[in-house]
Amino acid sequence: MDILKKLTTPQKIQDFLDTLPMNHEKNGETYMSVSRTLREKKAHCFEGALVAAHALQLQGEKPLLLDLSVTYDDIDHVVTLYRKNGYWGAISKTNHASLRFRDPVYKSVRELAASYFNEYFLNDTGKKTLRAYSRPFDLSKQKIDWVNAEEDLVDLVDALEDSPHLPLFPKENVKFLRKADKIERKAGELVEWNESDRRT
Repeated sequence: MDILKKLTTPQKIQDFLDTLPMNHEKNGETYMSVSRTLREKKAHCFEGALVAAHALQLQGEKPLLLDLSVTYDDIDHVVTLYRKNGYWGAISKTNHASLRFRDPVYKSVRELAASYFNEYFLNDTGKKTLRAYSRPFDLSKQKIDWVNAEEDLVDLVDALEDSPHLPLFPKENVKFLRKADKIERKAGELVEWNESDRRT
């Protein structure tokens, strides 16, 4: 855990997360605590978000998560929120060129969540899938030991998914959405960590 104490800014936290291989869950689904993630030296978005949240907590900040909720045929993305001079930013662990770090330039959490909308699509069809976002989810109010637990944090994931979410736009606007085009979908195929990498 000592390494997290040295991560004194969101930028340094993001730089550290970027060094961790992607957790491709080759032996089954995981929701590891901070200590397990650091021990295993790999993370997916939820696990990376917990690491970032604890690093912020060690600097006296609130450990806040944001769940980006999608349609049934895609997978939610979880980021860690931070705030500077009243403006929101996000720390993100992802394997793609999109859905990454956000600088603190967003006036509201809704504005920040909306910044992910055009990047969030299915590569095979171009369908844009982001639909809702959670209110800031304060980990310090959870009774679950998300920092040191050895078991998978399924209950914490459920609590985050069940927490209040707000729609990004009215359902009636779905019919006006344009699919991601060919160049966007091609860019969406770029990954940082291949599954063939034994470190993942």
